[in-house]
Amino acid sequence: MKIASHRGLSPASRFGCRWLSPIVVLFFAVSAVVVAELPLKQPKHGGVYIVAHRGVHENIPENTLPAYQRAIELGCDFVEIDVRTTKDGKFVSVHNSTIDAYVPGKTGRVKDMTLEELRALDIGARVGEKWVGTRIPTFEEILDLCKGKIGIYLDLKDAPVPELAALVKARGMQHEIIWYVNGKHLDDLRASCAECIEMPDPGPEKNLEKLLLEKKPRLVASVWNHASKSFVEACHTACAPVIIDEDGTECWKDLLAWGTDGIQTDYPEALIDYVVAHPGK
Repeated sequence: MKIASHRGLSPASRFGCRWLSPIVVLFFAVSAVVVAELPLKQPKHGGVYIVAHRGVHENIPENTLPAYQRAIELGCDFVEIDVRTTKDGKFVSVHNSTIDAYVPGKTGRVKDMTLEELRALDIGARVGEKWVGTRIPTFEEILDLCKGKIGIYLDLKDAPVPELAALVKARGMQHEIIWYVNGKHLDDLRASCAECIEMPDPGPEKNLEKLLLEKKPRLVASVWNHASKSFVEACHTACAPVIIDEDGTECWKDLLAWGTDGIQTDYPEALIDYVVAHPGK
């Protein structure tokens, strides 16, 4: 069954789901009800959610408050953050498991360093003189910066879900964050924050049907190499929006043509211009 593009519609109306059979209705009824009430704001540009991968990090240190602030200024819908746990149990946003790539001459694993040791590192100097003194941000700092201004795409690298969810709930941000979680972490999120918005990734398309039937996710994540038109259509049939990581600007045309609901990109400013210039594609 072919699903028409839902871009430009409100979250509640864009998933006027159509069913293949009574059996499919049985499997997906719960999902349909949940997605109809999915509390996401409408996309700001061209009917597709723009996710700034590691923030806006062209000539800005990635995964930092300046990178996230720039995404707010551009009008992105979400910033992607990577959350890890320090040796003393604090939460920080660092993509890699080590700090080797961020500080010349320094080595070490994030989980083996205390927050104080990590905060002493200058992760901006390698990018340019303007960013000398830029520090690794804590999860709480990111929440406080983004609240009410931009959504957060939370990529769980190495951190306990219940503790993170507690910090999110304490700020009333359950509907401002989409969680990239799978397996046990997905179960933990549903147990600790039922109102939080989960976004599992099935990996190859052959795993998608099982995910949709068994987990009934409210959102689905994927990457360019695993996604396809049929992947997006299957998610829409199950009333699940899908956000896909692009693999370069040449992917944008196809992603929009498939009706992809959100695109994670390293080039958010250019993508905003592109989707605005190609409405309904």
